[in-house]
Amino acid sequence: MAFDFDLFVIGGGSGGVRAARLAAQSGARVGLAEEHRYGGTCVIRGCVPKKLLVYASAFLAAFEDAPGYGWTVGDRSFDWARLVAAKDREIARLEAIYRRNLKAAGVVLHDARAWIADPHTIRTGDGGRFSARHILVATGGTPFVPEIPGARHAITSNETFDLAEFPRRIAVVGGGYIACEFAGIMNGLGAQVIQLYRGDRILRGFDDDIRDVVAAGMSGRGVDVRVGTDVTSIERAGEGYEVRDSHGERHVVDQVLYATGRKPNSGGIGLAEAGVALGARGEISVDGFSQTSVPSVFAVGDVTDRVNLTPVAIREGAAFVETVFGGNPTKPDHLAVPTAVFTQPEVGTVGMSEAEARASEEQHGGVEIYRSRFRPMYNSLSGRDEDMLVKLVVAKRNRKVLGCHVVGQAAAETIQLAGVAVKMGATKEDFDRTVAVHPTAAEELVTLRVPVADAE
Repeated sequence: MAFDFDLFVIGGGSGGVRAARLAAQSGARVGLAEEHRYGGTCVIRGCVPKKLLVYASAFLAAFEDAPGYGWTVGDRSFDWARLVAAKDREIARLEAIYRRNLKAAGVVLHDARAWIADPHTIRTGDGGRFSARHILVATGGTPFVPEIPGARHAITSNETFDLAEFPRRIAVVGGGYIACEFAGIMNGLGAQVIQLYRGDRILRGFDDDIRDVVAAGMSGRGVDVRVGTDVTSIERAGEGYEVRDSHGERHVVDQVLYATGRKPNSGGIGLAEAGVALGARGEISVDGFSQTSVPSVFAVGDVTDRVNLTPVAIREGAAFVETVFGGNPTKPDHLAVPTAVFTQPEVGTVGMSEAEARASEEQHGGVEIYRSRFRPMYNSLSGRDEDMLVKLVVAKRNRKVLGCHVVGQAAAETIQLAGVAVKMGATKEDFDRTVAVHPTAAEELVTLRVPVADAE
């Protein structure tokens, strides 16, 4: 049977774009449909604009720290509209690059919604109908807002980037990395922030020491972090909103930002009708090669709910192309993936948390913890009362570093390089043999000599 395309990709985010471009460069006939903007969550309404806002919000702390270093800072003001306009220009520039690179590779673009009509047929919202030997679904994720009275009044991270006016008072609901990042952003830009989270500690799933140091740092910078607290309702209150919580308290704010997680964006594209198996949360079930229960249909990225990170989606897209079009079956590697959380203070982490390592302690012959929580040099003159953390989780049997965790300035940059060492299987002694770069906070990673248990 002759097909219109060798590959048709649904979704123009990081994973879909990488797969489409690489497949086209290999000589395949490739089509791609995106109903919004190219670049997906990361470029348009996620990692990239968020990092730009993080940069903007960091100036407040810099202004506060400047006098300790001899600087006198004069009158200052913040213009939200100016920041949003600058952000929009940068996002438009990046999207144009995505489009240009896809077209240069020979990918046929469809600016429309697409869905699967059958295992080899795609239909698009602009009236198109195409046959494809292989179909790749890369539709990402979407914010989840629970059903509570007044939920319609809440915004999500998607809308926050484009607010017409900056909210002077904002309630951030959630305790994951998105909630904590936006709480820090809004606080740094000058808003009064209350963060409400039903769990007992923010950043569930991260190492407990990370959770404690970040929570202390956020509170120290002015975020009102309320754990063990859920939202029961949201009502209009004049020009703003009244948020009622599970303790009976009422909070009047200008905006309510829900960041209570994301779910796979798998609805309404014909997956179930085509026989593609879905999980309980709507995630597309795939095997190690990203193949679904329908042999001609594959899926990568957040819609599969494996490791929901942009670089992972890109690797999954590349592995799919290598498998299907390169003749080299390749599984994406989801082990020891370094990641950052752009909270304030910042987090960088790779590998196992202490709790994860201790849960599998027998396999490692026991676990040793090396940890330093200290006041970084930068704070010695600024007067900022905020700790930094470096922590290594080490297997006793083979001395491999199972996990590396950093909280503080440049943690994300630090963990990228530490991630190379952990991925290579570096031992604690490999770290010890590395000469420290002085004076830096990162040198603590190679100067930790005594395990915590022995030091206590």
